[in-house]
Amino acid sequence: MDILISGASIAGPSLAFWLRRFGFNPTVVERAPALRPGGQAVDFRGDAHLSVLRRMGVLDEIRRRQTARQDCVFVDESGRTHAVLPADFTAGEVEILRGNLSRILYDATSSDVEYVFGDHITGVVDDGSGVDVTFSRGAPRRFDLVIGADGMHSGVRALAFSGWTPEFLGYYVASFSAPDSYGNTMCTTPGRVASPGLFLFASEELDYDRRDVAAQKEIVARAYEGMGWHTPELLEIMRDAEDFFFDPITRVRMDRITSGRIGLVGDAGYGAALGGMGTGLAIVSSYVLAGELAAHRDHVAAFAAYEALIRPYAAGCQGNPGPFLAPKSRTRIWLRDRMFNAMARLPLGGMFARMDMKAANGITLPDYASAGQRS
Repeated sequence: MDILISGASIAGPSLAFWLRRFGFNPTVVERAPALRPGGQAVDFRGDAHLSVLRRMGVLDEIRRRQTARQDCVFVDESGRTHAVLPADFTAGEVEILRGNLSRILYDATSSDVEYVFGDHITGVVDDGSGVDVTFSRGAPRRFDLVIGADGMHSGVRALAFSGWTPEFLGYYVASFSAPDSYGNTMCTTPGRVASPGLFLFASEELDYDRRDVAAQKEIVARAYEGMGWHTPELLEIMRDAEDFFFDPITRVRMDRITSGRIGLVGDAGYGAALGGMGTGLAIVSSYVLAGELAAHRDHVAAFAAYEALIRPYAAGCQGNPGPFLAPKSRTRIWLRDRMFNAMARLPLGGMFARMDMKAANGITLPDYASAGQRS
């Protein structure tokens, strides 16, 4: 079975890995000309996340390249510390830069998976027996299935699931590479948080060109005009950053994530930007989708089983970090800091950590080892 995957970040290569393992023939198409380096740290927590990585044989390499886990320190504009969250709460069980994770997954699949960079899907026609696909650059091709693993702004979702757009949650986030010299510190003013390599701020929904990076950097600079601490220095670093990323904090909630011979996986189908568990969710859902395709005789039954397992799990992993990281008033910042300090030293912290772990482990993973290979 020939399966086209749109997106080569995390969910796409993960799905390609398992599809090849189960005997399918995946092709991955990616709009970017190459893998994107850098990016923010992402983490994994709980048995569900780690067991899939272990089954893929990549967990040891991820641990080898993991970031140094640090406590998160919350300061005001003068640099005075108001709250500290231990690394055990903020960084999961293993943390790695997104770009490094993407490279590990690509290296684990590139020898026997076709990757097409610098191209993207422009049209899909599902005639019931297959999907005819057109591309911006390449020649048209036909596939048995098409899977959108292309993130919050999924092109596949826009083409095949009309009317579904991410829900804007009132905040924007910008990320970029920055020196480690500032530590894992966050400076908060009402509706804004500044941190090395990260700006997050409250805003009305903005109208801007997603391809105009210079204009996006200017939006961020205006939002942080006049803010103290090391913010001016970080803005200068941001202006020169080549791996700058800017996006609204949004959430995708759909009543279906498959349609005919087309499906969605990861953020494309149930994402929550900067929600804390999106990467682990992408890894787990890719395993489940490939496994269900291997375990069933047809894609209809496989898609139904995939939705039944993943949609409830995904719903428990979607959050909005904006109000916690950048409360909109000084009173709310004060309350947030008091809560964070209580979480660090009282049983309350253990309770929140257990709730977080419960969400990450909110799925019983099937064992697809005996699933027959398909052609």
